[in-house]
Amino acid sequence: MKSKTSALIIGVGSIGERHLRCFQESGLFTVAVCERNAELGRSIMAKYACPFYGTLEESLEAETFDLAVVCTPANTHIPIAMECVRRGLHVLLEKPLSVSLDGVAELKQLADARQRTIRVAYPLRAIPALLALKDLLLEEKLGKIRHLSVVTGQDFPRLRPAYRTIYYTRHETGGGSIQDALTHQFHTIEWLVSPIHSVFASAAHQVLEGVEVEDTVNLVATLDDGTLASFAFNHFQAHNESTITLNGTQGSARFEMHTQRLGLFPHGGSEWTWTDYSLEKYDQVFIQQAVYFLAAISGQDTPLATLDDALQTLKVNLAALESARTHREVIIE
Repeated sequence: MKSKTSALIIGVGSIGERHLRCFQESGLFTVAVCERNAELGRSIMAKYACPFYGTLEESLEAETFDLAVVCTPANTHIPIAMECVRRGLHVLLEKPLSVSLDGVAELKQLADARQRTIRVAYPLRAIPALLALKDLLLEEKLGKIRHLSVVTGQDFPRLRPAYRTIYYTRHETGGGSIQDALTHQFHTIEWLVSPIHSVFASAAHQVLEGVEVEDTVNLVATLDDGTLASFAFNHFQAHNESTITLNGTQGSARFEMHTQRLGLFPHGGSEWTWTDYSLEKYDQVFIQQAVYFLAAISGQDTPLATLDDALQTLKVNLAALESARTHREVIIE
């Protein structure tokens, strides 16, 4: 009997390498790599002492894997996941689920028929401070949430200097600020509070050199439960900060991504009360995500995003892009 679960990491660009590293560091998996860029694949093989294969077919013929982690451009997620499920693998898909609705229903049907687990990697669902906030909301400690705001941004040229040469350059491959970054915030709000019902977006290319996709977004939304929301994002600000503020009938809560702390301000209070959830390193979140995925495969309930969860957020991504293009409010069906 195998002592560890075997994982195939498909695509080892920056996020794929992080998954590889964190799956290894969990101590629960043996890991191999599928990467069509031979030079990159050989480099990763040497760095992490893991097998490297050039194609998915070669990978699946050479070894028997328990699961795959799909870290390729978003437009390839569904067909790769379909093939992996056909071959008996469970699948962890990088976000976003896809760039269209094509094939999603078929993937769900196939996974259900083959009894394979699919989860989508929205890692904020593994952050301790947000898990604590989720518990507070389930306990209705803030009353009913009626308004929320998300303000976030980062210095992309410093943090992701290769952005001009990767999927980010085109909407068709999952690029632009909406699909690449703001999707995390959409998904987190839908997980914490309620699905998004409608959006009105203003988006533009403001600063980033070498691309034409949007790097700045202002968006207002109405959630299914009537909560009003606003999202502000850019990909060029000097400070890498992200803040979520929820305002309820009994108080407010604020999560700061950059400090990993959670604040509470009850009605009648005089100041914020902060709880520190600092991480020694951000890889801890991805290691926990890997652990959660293994638990999900065994049938346990975990915080990870299901295919249905990710499909809802995919619809929000597409609605935001449509709204930015048409300058109209778009309702998510």
